[in-house]
Amino acid sequence: MHRLWTEEGLQVRRAPRRKRAGQSSVPIVAADAPKVVWALDFQFDSTVDGKKVKIASMVDEHTRMSLLNIVDRSITADRLVEELEKTFAIWGGPPMVLRMDNGPEFISEALQAFCAGSVGISYIPPGTPWNNGFIESFNNRLRDECLNRNCWPTLLEARVVIDDFKHDHNHRHRHSALGYQTPAEYAARCTHQHHPVGCEID
Repeated sequence: MHRLWTEEGLQVRRAPRRKRAGQSSVPIVAADAPKVVWALDFQFDSTVDGKKVKIASMVDEHTRMSLLNIVDRSITADRLVEELEKTFAIWGGPPMVLRMDNGPEFISEALQAFCAGSVGISYIPPGTPWNNGFIESFNNRLRDECLNRNCWPTLLEARVVIDDFKHDHNHRHRHSALGYQTPAEYAARCTHQHHPVGCEID
């Protein structure tokens, strides 16, 4: 039986992993002002040698500002926390809420501990990327206008070009939802204040 099993190349079927769902610490929040909700996500590309490139991006859902640029071979939860801490310092403190999916780095104990008591966490339901539409839209544009148009000989080149794209997004890309202002122009002039609305976590 073992010989026949081996000759046929049969394998024991593995049960698919069940995705873990993070536990949100705040109800769903509308980004009705700057620094209310910052949406965070990863996407992937590769250098010409086939090695993986992992990209972390984050946008303010109200101003559409791109706030984070990490481009590396891998990004651990600890590295993400370190970069978020730097980003919060650069932008004058944390937002009220971070919105993200249920990726392992996002539901990690390291990120949970970092956010505890200072930043709310809002996880979208598993398999529903449309619930994180602002960062999905940004990532689609980054994919179409940058990643798909470039081949990366080195990781350094990917870092430089992607950083340039995100800078141009903030300072040159005029957004119809912002009255055809750039995100930086809109953010500089915006006087909106957050108005909490009671709602339950979906």
